[in-house]
Amino acid sequence: MGHTDPLIAAADHALLPGSREHFWMPFSPNKEFKREPRLFVRAQGMYCYTPEGREVIDASSGLFCVAAGHCRPEIARAVYEQMSTLDFVAPFLRAHPRSFELAERVAQYTPAGLNRVFFVNSGSEAVDTAMKMALMVHRVRGQPQRQLFISRERAYHGVNMGGVSLAGMANNRRAFGTGLAGVYHMRHTALPENRFAKGQPEHGAELADDLQRFCQLYGGENIAAVFVEPTAGSFGCLPPPRGYLDRLRAICDAHGILLVFDEVITGWGRMGANFGAQAFGVTPDIMTMAKAITNGAQPMGAVAARQSVYDAITEAGPATGVEFFHGYTYSAHPAACAAGLAMMDIFRDERLIERAAAMTPYFLDAIFSLRDLPVITDIRGVGMMAAIDVAPDAVPGARGHEAQKRLYDAGLNLKSTGDALIIAPPFVAERHHIDEIAGKLRTVLAGL
Repeated sequence: MGHTDPLIAAADHALLPGSREHFWMPFSPNKEFKREPRLFVRAQGMYCYTPEGREVIDASSGLFCVAAGHCRPEIARAVYEQMSTLDFVAPFLRAHPRSFELAERVAQYTPAGLNRVFFVNSGSEAVDTAMKMALMVHRVRGQPQRQLFISRERAYHGVNMGGVSLAGMANNRRAFGTGLAGVYHMRHTALPENRFAKGQPEHGAELADDLQRFCQLYGGENIAAVFVEPTAGSFGCLPPPRGYLDRLRAICDAHGILLVFDEVITGWGRMGANFGAQAFGVTPDIMTMAKAITNGAQPMGAVAARQSVYDAITEAGPATGVEFFHGYTYSAHPAACAAGLAMMDIFRDERLIERAAAMTPYFLDAIFSLRDLPVITDIRGVGMMAAIDVAPDAVPGARGHEAQKRLYDAGLNLKSTGDALIIAPPFVAERHHIDEIAGKLRTVLAGL
């Protein structure tokens, strides 16, 4: 691309020769990146900065994480003070006060009844934890035969083996096989007739009846849970058709199946409400979350469960022993809890979720204004998230990959999946930031 090698430009950072070779990058074309690296060395607010000092607007909130903008001093101070006071507590048999405080604060945002919060370290861990909760609650209720899980095509539920099994993203499954047995997938809702639909599309609610078909084929009494992203995020923003989630809820209720919403991306204001559950008016039994819970400043995820789920598992356990044999060394880590509490203050004091909802119409109008570009084959959007599909080249995904590289070089960073470009800016974005994002997209895509 003709730009200066950032590792050479950053020589004053005392990088050793060949230092780029040791890091095995996740979800990245390692050989290509190390030939032509694109780095950030600092960030502030809406922008990240390259080693040369070039400004790049963050159009994807890092990775859907940085809802409040980068490098918030309130969060940095809270983490520093916590690490200076209490750096670690083993979460098995011991605890620290901030974990209980954060759980209470999180429960103020979750749908009514989902008030028992289990902390993990990532969205992937949250999904596997929710799977274990579903199996466990059915077992203690006398239905141990409920071992099956239902998910959807084009779904992403993290990269642990449970999440890979649930996932409906072809490359993830091809790389590692089918994963766990007993997982079946409903059809996705990305229908041709929903092209360029702004908000929830009108067509596809009947696809929820795939769940009813699985109940008839495998026995609804054998299904433990249905996992659904309220809006599929990583595949490229697939909002639920009107009535689709309501229909899933009704079928789950009829067959005693738990409904699990994976809100790792859609949670914390991305859909224009606290969580997708509130945005779409459907309450699950279990809900996963991560990312913006700490503004991406510390690794943390969580699972919020109905009190009835918690009560069933804990009351079935021994009077003085462990009830739920699950957890992680860094569950409710003190530094992560400190970051989470600081983020809860930002959500409250800056009314950040309400701010995102107010910006949604302007944001969606700006992204949909690009539909006249010949390379664009579809645009989808809901809340503060949208996706643009570009016409595939000879190799599927190649044009999308090239687009995100050119956008970086033009001063815009976003997430791409295949030939879908995903836009999800921080909630502190002003109208001029949205205009800048749309303008850079237009310039780059017009020449793609």
